[in-house]
Amino acid sequence: MVFTGDREAEGQGSRNTCTPPCASFLSCQNHCAMNKLKQYECTVIIDGGLQDDAIASTMELVKSTIAGKGGVINSVLEVGRRKMAYLINKSSIGYYAHIEFDTVPSAIADIERVFRYEESILRFLIIQLSSPLLEMRKRVEKYSVMLGSPEDQVEAEPAKS
Repeated sequence: MVFTGDREAEGQGSRNTCTPPCASFLSCQNHCAMNKLKQYECTVIIDGGLQDDAIASTMELVKSTIAGKGGVINSVLEVGRRKMAYLINKSSIGYYAHIEFDTVPSAIADIERVFRYEESILRFLIIQLSSPLLEMRKRVEKYSVMLGSPEDQVEAEPAKS
């Protein structure tokens, strides 16, 4: 910060004003940083008691909402119906989906607002993927492919009688 002093009269004290060196540059830099695409992942739980076509239309709503708010969908993993650990809105089965997408941070609030008011969406969670998290995922994926999962090793062994 830069301090500038103005002496208006000899007998008076100095008046200090505090301004950043390049206020317009900083506001432009913050504005440009807010419009930069960032990576996010969204996990959605849809009411599993719905018919298949209703679930499909809700998934289309989720995808179109993300795309409509300026997002670019990278991958969609539809896990399917699973039994939930506890009841949500008197439902014990949920349809799980995981979506990775890129968008500007300002669009997240609009996406969450649409999801919050959709009755068929029981729960959702949107998180930003940071670079340390992405690096960790790459390492886990690399070593899990090299070592293989324990389930693969059990299936490879012949059954002993």
